[in-house]
Amino acid sequence: MVKLRDIWQTMYPYGTFRVGTGVYLTFDDGPIPEVTPQVLAILARYNVKATFFMVGENIDKHPDVFRQVVEAGHSVGNHTYNHLKGWRTPYNEYMENTAKWEEAFNRQPSAISHQPLFRPPYGKATLRQRYALHQQGYRLIYWDILTRDYEATRTPEQMLAQIKRDTRPGSIINFHDSLKSNERMLAVLPQAIEWLQLQGYTLLPL
Repeated sequence: MVKLRDIWQTMYPYGTFRVGTGVYLTFDDGPIPEVTPQVLAILARYNVKATFFMVGENIDKHPDVFRQVVEAGHSVGNHTYNHLKGWRTPYNEYMENTAKWEEAFNRQPSAISHQPLFRPPYGKATLRQRYALHQQGYRLIYWDILTRDYEATRTPEQMLAQIKRDTRPGSIINFHDSLKSNERMLAVLPQAIEWLQLQGYTLLPL
């Protein structure tokens, strides 16, 4: 039976929603000192590598937390400098903002060469913006499972149930290392990792 999310995914040219046969944990909106180090500690406990789609402004504000992510061996991706919603942002401004992110990344002394990964904030970018980023060599990474951990009414139990129901080989799972998601995400993350590993999934960075 065709799933709604599969139909939705076909509507986004140049977007990646699933990869191979592993499972990929991703975290948006960091790095911030209140949350990101706790995520890193959980990932280290289970020997898991993940991908962090960082806001450039947060890289500049919290270079020490940025270095912790990089030095732990996790992947890093572009999430624009100011967390812009592409549908509401003029084309030139949006492209300049993504380039500004690269400048923030390269200012960090511990920055290493990184794969050109990009995730549009809110998952919203125009076709023209997406095409231009694709032409620049970015892999546009969306998600197969959106946990919605940023919603105040969302419970860890609901998120875990969703992960158990919807995970499949290649799933990219979207979390947020942000203040908005803090308690809910940190509560469900260890449970999700343990369940995924028990099912035999290999958890990989992008």
